[in-house]
Amino acid sequence: MNIAMLLDMVADAAAERRAVGNTTYGELREQARAVAGHLTDRKARRLVLAGLNSDDIPAMVFGGALARVPFTAVNYRLADDRLHEVLGRAAPAVVVADERTRARIENVPGLDFADDLLTPTSTEPGEEGSDVAIALFTSGTTGTPKLVLLRHHNLVSYILSTVDFLSAGEEEAALVSVPQYHIAGMAAVLSNVYLGRRLVYLPQFDARQWVGLAAAESVTHAMIVPTMLGRILDVLEETGTRLPSLRHLSYGGGKMPTPVVERAMKLLPEVNFVNAYGLTETSSTIALLGPEDHRSAAAATDPAVRARLGSVGRAVPGVEIQIRSAEGKPLPAGEVGDVLVRGEQVAGEYEHSDARDAEGWFRTNDTGRLDAEGYLFIEGRADDVIVRGGENLSPGEIEDVLVRHPAVSEVAVVGVPDTEWGETVAAAVVFHPGRHADAEELRTWVKERLRSSRAPSLVVEREELPYSETGKLLRRVLRAELAAAPADRG
Repeated sequence: MNIAMLLDMVADAAAERRAVGNTTYGELREQARAVAGHLTDRKARRLVLAGLNSDDIPAMVFGGALARVPFTAVNYRLADDRLHEVLGRAAPAVVVADERTRARIENVPGLDFADDLLTPTSTEPGEEGSDVAIALFTSGTTGTPKLVLLRHHNLVSYILSTVDFLSAGEEEAALVSVPQYHIAGMAAVLSNVYLGRRLVYLPQFDARQWVGLAAAESVTHAMIVPTMLGRILDVLEETGTRLPSLRHLSYGGGKMPTPVVERAMKLLPEVNFVNAYGLTETSSTIALLGPEDHRSAAAATDPAVRARLGSVGRAVPGVEIQIRSAEGKPLPAGEVGDVLVRGEQVAGEYEHSDARDAEGWFRTNDTGRLDAEGYLFIEGRADDVIVRGGENLSPGEIEDVLVRHPAVSEVAVVGVPDTEWGETVAAAVVFHPGRHADAEELRTWVKERLRSSRAPSLVVEREELPYSETGKLLRRVLRAELAAAPADRG
């Protein structure tokens, strides 16, 4: 089994259909074969991308697969010392880098820089090599990045169970703006190719450029992370731009505030919204909240159904989800615990270890709950839980309440050290332009909707929250800042 079979199937059936830019699927297959030949010539052990998005990425991913050489994209935005460390772990490798990044990494040992991988070659790829198709580093927001190994059978299983072969119309185009070191970037290549959809790459995300490119290329589908959506909506409202071709917008990679989803659905009523929840270790999506789920929840009067707009939906085919207690006991619907998943697409494998248990279950390190119909609600990361006087508090629950205050645009809740309680609730708040609320008003807002123990004793106003390039809230950074912040304590 090899992910290159996905490209072969489409190239055999629709060789003249456009794949990326003006390149057809037949031409993309030839480019992938050229990449594979060059990798074989160079005796490559890994193919690394260190740079911006480009139209060459699909050929690199499938070319690496044909040569049985793992493909790895690294976060080129890292500081030099961390980027060198990550590349040192990836070496020896053939590296494709943009001009700016190459100047920063040329002195890293074991890197073989290549500029001509897509040029034709007569070399046939060897049959020996790794069964790891893609290897990606985790974001490292809570520690040293781990190298996740995604084998061909994990990725092919994910695509075959969630995507219908060549089901996209010839007019469809998918805008890819997430970086390729994010699992969503890799999923975009595999899923859109198997669908037969044209890929449109934005080198790096900028909301105005995203809106302009989506309009110019008549983009029908796109995937974004939560921080991108709010900025895109701001541009649409500011400029009055509408995107009549856009049919489908999926989001994931972090917690999406429900008010932002509601705003998007009002501004883009013809668009189908999908919340896709997954991890690098699970080959991307393991749960989906589909378009009808969004519409049903938004229109519901039943609070339980309405609440599903804040869920990540139900398990995709072939995946099981289970909630367990700290002791490892499966929990019933409604109870919060550790989220575990199992299925053929779930790799759960790192460079030097396998995190799955004997029965194939992988602990996601997220906490959450399932409702009676199997909808999954993510409460947060297990290591983000606030322990106040022996009581476990979910930051996500408190954030969901605070962000509904009319003055609040964004909010992040963390635990900070407290001499009386061990930890106490701290909130960093970004207000809407021209609006404000004092700390006591926000505490009262939470107390009236949750228990008083969940009201933030520390409130700090910020112009913006710290996010990674892939839209993940940097809670570790925020926790350190708030622990030292002079602010209103109540």
